[in-house]
Amino acid sequence: MRTRAAALLEQPGKWQIVDIELDEPAANEVLVRFVAAGLCHSDDHATTGDMPTPHLPLIGGHEGAGVVEAVGPGVRNLAVGDHVVAQFVPSCGRCEPCSSGRGNLCDLGMYALSGCMTDGTYRAHLDGADVAQMTMVGTFAQHAVVPEFSLTKVDNDLPFHVAALLSCGVPTGWGSAEYGAEVSAGDTVIVMGVGGVGMNAVQGARARGAAHVIAVDPVAFKREKALEFGATHSFADIDEAADFARSVTNGQGAHAAIVTVGVTTGEHVAQAVNAIGKFGTVVVTGIGDVKDEGLPINLWLLSMMQKRIQGVIFGMGTPSYEITRLARMYQAGTLKLDELITTTYTLEQINQAYADMHAGRNIRGLILHDT
Repeated sequence: MRTRAAALLEQPGKWQIVDIELDEPAANEVLVRFVAAGLCHSDDHATTGDMPTPHLPLIGGHEGAGVVEAVGPGVRNLAVGDHVVAQFVPSCGRCEPCSSGRGNLCDLGMYALSGCMTDGTYRAHLDGADVAQMTMVGTFAQHAVVPEFSLTKVDNDLPFHVAALLSCGVPTGWGSAEYGAEVSAGDTVIVMGVGGVGMNAVQGARARGAAHVIAVDPVAFKREKALEFGATHSFADIDEAADFARSVTNGQGAHAAIVTVGVTTGEHVAQAVNAIGKFGTVVVTGIGDVKDEGLPINLWLLSMMQKRIQGVIFGMGTPSYEITRLARMYQAGTLKLDELITTTYTLEQINQAYADMHAGRNIRGLILHDT
């Protein structure tokens, strides 16, 4: 079949709208009609060249929700008509990370950047050339063939526009607070960068009982929004936030600092390390240029003050579990999702959508494929 998609044809480059050919689903794969796709900063890293893309063309998008329209041989857990949420990391359930409770580190993730299926081949084609799919899903396409390991079934009454957010931004941010920072009641927590991921770290820290949730962002609109999502204070500058954290912790510093800056650098991490106190934790969730190495931090203080730096992917949670439980929280009214969506776009407006993201106009932009 033919379908439309936003693809990256060169790197660096812009998203281009193309018509692609799709193969039938092979073993353990399904055909999904995507209804909504989130506009995460990670896809933008591909356009700038910060993120390696071994295979071009590349269909973007790793946040998305849609409907299963066909299933291939061997598919056990999904059927035609099921509503599904894409996972930007697969979970096979059998490899060592999955079987030890670390489904966010599934061995099938080795195919994520190359964008091929789990047999090493591709299901999308443009003018006879194989086309990769971002993290094996490619939600910037109206239809896609996706491994069943990269999809989680959700209730059919869960709105597609909020279900799409459960693919990445919400569980990544929430888990950064719950699992990465291990926020406890009474803690003082700094969240650096309150966009589509950081705003959910704010929600997670507040839900865990933090006494002070301090949002840091240079954009006034985002600082104001953070207060609506549970931040107790907001600052434009990390130094101001760190001073405040010390003022409410007897001079010690924050118990945790969660770094969710759109383009994260070593300097951001160093600032976070300086903002935490003894036995504090810095959670590094944001990503930057893959070529950047090194942290300008004081190693003596890191050791002598027993500070910890923790990397995080998918919030350190098992994707299917996190997507399902966060959906339940939304349905129960204890998790804000609708409020995260600032603007919706058509597929053809994708480059404008990312321009709006860079300008600080959105918490999370969303493509609606049916519009």
